[in-house]
Amino acid sequence: MDPVFKKVDYQNHGQGEDLLTLLNVYAHDPMGGGEGLTDFAKSNLLKELRKIPHAFSIIGYLGEQPVALANCFEVFSTFKCKGIVNIHDFVVLPEQRGIGLSQKLMDAVEQEAVNRGCCKLTLEVLEGNEVARNAYVKFGFEGYELDPEAGKALFMEKEIV
Repeated sequence: MDPVFKKVDYQNHGQGEDLLTLLNVYAHDPMGGGEGLTDFAKSNLLKELRKIPHAFSIIGYLGEQPVALANCFEVFSTFKCKGIVNIHDFVVLPEQRGIGLSQKLMDAVEQEAVNRGCCKLTLEVLEGNEVARNAYVKFGFEGYELDPEAGKALFMEKEIV
C-alpha cells in the first residue's frame, strides 16, 4: 500500500489529533527529548499553529493510519529574496521505518516549498542521530557553509524562561 500525504487542516479535528499523536511519539523518543508533550502543548498547539500563516504540516497515512509527520515553517532568505521552508519536526513511527517513508515525506515537503516559490529547505538534526542524518543526506541535504575557511554553520539556541 502506498502512503498518502495530506497537508494538515489545523481546523480538522481528526487531522489535529493525528498530528498530536505523531508529535507525542516523537517527543517520547530519545531524539525528541525523551519526554512526551506537556499538557499545555497538547491543549494549545493546534490553536497556536492556526495563528501562524506561514506554518504547515504534512501527515503521511498508510490506509487510515497516520505514520509520518513534518511540521514546517516558512521563513525568509534576505540574500535570495525568497522563502525558505524549515522542517522543524520530522517523524516516522518506529514500526514504519525502513520502508522509504522519510524520502516520500520529504518529497511532499519539497513540493509544498516549490508551490510557495521557496529557494531551499532547512532542518536541524542531532549529531548522534545517524539514521536521520543519513536519510537527510540521501535526500540531498548537506552542511551549510558560505566559505570552507569559515567552516560550517552551527545551530545554536538560547532558551528564554
